[in-house]
Amino acid sequence: MSVTVEAIAKAGANWSIEVTPTGATKIDSFAAVLAENTSVNVTFLPGTDPNETIAVAKRLSDEGMNAIPHIAARSLSDKDQLDGLLKRMTSEANVSEVLVIGGGVDKPVGAFDNTMQVLNTGLIQKHGISRIGVSGHPEGSPDIHDDALAQAIADKNAFAASEGLSLYMETQFCFDAAAVLAWERAIREAGNALPIRVGIPGPATIKTLFRFAQISGIGPSMRFIAKQARNVAKLMTVQSPHLLLAGLADGMASGASDADKCLIQHFHYYPFGGFAKTAAYADAIAKGQIILTKDGGFDVQDS
Repeated sequence: MSVTVEAIAKAGANWSIEVTPTGATKIDSFAAVLAENTSVNVTFLPGTDPNETIAVAKRLSDEGMNAIPHIAARSLSDKDQLDGLLKRMTSEANVSEVLVIGGGVDKPVGAFDNTMQVLNTGLIQKHGISRIGVSGHPEGSPDIHDDALAQAIADKNAFAASEGLSLYMETQFCFDAAAVLAWERAIREAGNALPIRVGIPGPATIKTLFRFAQISGIGPSMRFIAKQARNVAKLMTVQSPHLLLAGLADGMASGASDADKCLIQHFHYYPFGGFAKTAAYADAIAKGQIILTKDGGFDVQDS
């Protein structure tokens, strides 16, 4: 791998970041840590009130950001609730983009069991939203069989084409660039045409990353962190995803023809080590404020 600073900066442009309603209470001003129009996903976690998601989306919009609220299918009661939430998202928070996910609950609370059921209601389009994110799983899902995941990708591609909508896939967070690139190539060869945002764990301690990996049930990444965690002295050492990002940037720049072009377009950061810290890290990469290292990665320059 011989990735350049320019390739890493290009790959790191137009990044997005995630915030929970609880995490948002700890941020005095989004505008103080984010550039205008930064895309910020707002979670709708199991057992939480979707009104909190809308309130944070409104706050982000008021501060000049592109708020992208989550819509969790298995946490919705019915079409009427979905319709009401979408109406408020667009009218109160100026939402023009949403991320539709299944949602991490074993038993649906209402009428929806999966993402496609929400998409097929037509309610998202009814409220003028044409840009929609859906989930991607480079390392599989503990809740969904691989065959079902493949069928879901095919269904979402067909839906996007038939409805004329701008769909993209956003993945769970990962650590292994080779595994992500292999997954991207495999689904592209199977017919995927949806662009992809890859989930990136922001700088955080190994202990923190290990905890989130356990919760998320991710495979190869879990093993990657477990190897690091064996050294107790390293548990509180901050780990940055520089090798992951460099590897992804190299893969994103490859492909001699459109047919062989990697569909990964952007990075989506999960701020496990802190929102402001992760935002500053992502911004530095997008600006090319990095120094290449001998291990194939890079270091972020001190500001």
